[in-house]
Formats: sequence, structure tokens, C-alpha cells
Amino acid sequence: MAMTAQDTAAASAAQRPPASAADSPGGGATGNPKALYGGTRSRRITVHDITAAKERGEKWPMLTAYDAMTASVFDEAGIPVMLVGDSMGNCHLGYETTVPVTLDEMTMLSAAVVRGTKRALIVGDLPFGSYQEGPVQALRSAMRLVKDAGVGAVKLEGGERSHGQIELLVRSGIPVMGHIGLTPQSVNTLGYRVQGRGEEAAQQLLRDAKAVQDAGAFAVVLELVPAELAAEVTGLLHIPTIGIGAGVDTDAQVLVYTDMAGLTPGKAPRFSKKYVDLRRALGDAAREFADEVTAGTFPQAEHTFH
Repeated sequence: MAMTAQDTAAASAAQRPPASAADSPGGGATGNPKALYGGTRSRRITVHDITAAKERGEKWPMLTAYDAMTASVFDEAGIPVMLVGDSMGNCHLGYETTVPVTLDEMTMLSAAVVRGTKRALIVGDLPFGSYQEGPVQALRSAMRLVKDAGVGAVKLEGGERSHGQIELLVRSGIPVMGHIGLTPQSVNTLGYRVQGRGEEAAQQLLRDAKAVQDAGAFAVVLELVPAELAAEVTGLLHIPTIGIGAGVDTDAQVLVYTDMAGLTPGKAPRFSKKYVDLRRALGDAAREFADEVTAGTFPQAEHTFH
């Protein structure tokens, strides 16, 4: 009888050694000093470490980050990979979609995240319009993120259609993370809906996944993909899969940090989970500060110089 995802998770948990907070910068010990999350190495994570994690069958977390201070918090928590995503357009720069994000904006914020971290692998997104013209444009854009921002890898959207871009970047020494399924830069064509449903769409997603791997990408994001299809892709590829709305069987999971931290207004996406309500906490703190200022109770003697 085939094991369910719950059975697999339970078996893995049973085999895992007891956790010790001292083993990990984030308190998430795995018993393996080489583990991406919970390991004891303090140097920068590299794409070779990502490949080794796949070979070990290790699952790992990835979060987005857009500034040095937030990135430093996640680095101290032990998050091994951070994506400076073009999601900054929605949750950091005030755009309605990711489409308006520029390479200049991406370079500036990627550099900030790199400066705020010591251990995490930083992946910079190639924004819309910075690689669609072809491999040479993609190489110029990726070089800016690597040389000017200091990222360890870049990410770009597309499977078969981006094969040439990925291949040239990798051949030029730039590690590439692919992104298939829902590709937000194509929102005007795809809309925001699950990708890969139906036989024809599923076969196209499988071809896209293989194209990304064959072109030399070190990992691939699967966004809004049926869990069963994501599990099939994960089993077929030798590179890690990173799920967002793609079920539990991918090698890694990524969330937009403002969704995870409860900063995003309105209803959170179904695939996300709010681990803390920072929007409410910051609002309460701001109101308490304002109340004390208007009442004349802040600043007090301990906050005053003479």
C-alpha cells in the first residue's frame, strides 16, 4: 500500500533525533551539522549545499526578504535561503502586481538583503522585462544582481520558453533557480489560478520542469500546482523543488514573509499560513505611542537629557 504524505511525515519524524536548541542558529535542530536548517555551519549556504540536501532527502524553508533588518532576523532564525522576490512590488513598493518592478529596484533591495545576512543563500529575482528578450539580455540583467547586489543566485520565470536564458546564465557561472506553474509576471495572460490541471496542462508543466533542469537550474519553484502533480515532478527531478501552494511533498517550501508574518492586509492566500499578526501588533504599538504623546506622558524623565 502506498504511503500517504501524513505517513511519510510521521515516519520521518520518528527517525529524527531529539532536537537541541544549541545545535542550530534557529533552534530547529536536525542532528546533522550539514543540514540547511538546524545545521551548525556558519558560512554562506551555496547551491552545492542545496543539491546535497536533495540527495539527503532533507526538507528546508525559504522566505522572501526585501530589506537588511528583516533579512537579519531571518538569518538569525536560521532560514537557509532567502528570495528577494519581485513580490516586493505588491508588499513593499505598493504596486498592484509584480509587473512594474524594475531591475534598479531589484538590485538596490537585493544588496540590502545581502548586507543584512551572513549565512543564507540570497536569490535575486529577475523582474519582468529584464530577460524576456533573450539569453543575452538575461545575462546582462543577472550580472547586475550578482556584481552590484552580491546575490548568490538569480531566479527567473518560465520553463521551456526560458531554457535558453537559463542555459546561458549557468554556462556563464551564474546559478539559476527556475519558476514554473503560476508565474506572476504573466498575470495578464494566466490570471491568478492553479496551473497544471487537466492532462494537457499537466504534461506541459512536466515538460517545463524537465526543461528547467536540463538547462542547468539548481532548483525550481512550483507555484499553485496540484499537490499530486507537484509530488510527481519532485520524484522525477534530481534538482530540488520549492513549493508555494503545491502541497507537502516538494523538497522545500517558500512563503512571502508579509503573508507569513500577518502584515498583508485582507484575506491571506489559501496556500499561506499566518504565524503571527504583526499588522495588529504594530498598529497597537503605534496607537499606544500616539496616545502617550497626545496625553503628554511620553517622553518621561528616563527618555530625557539635561
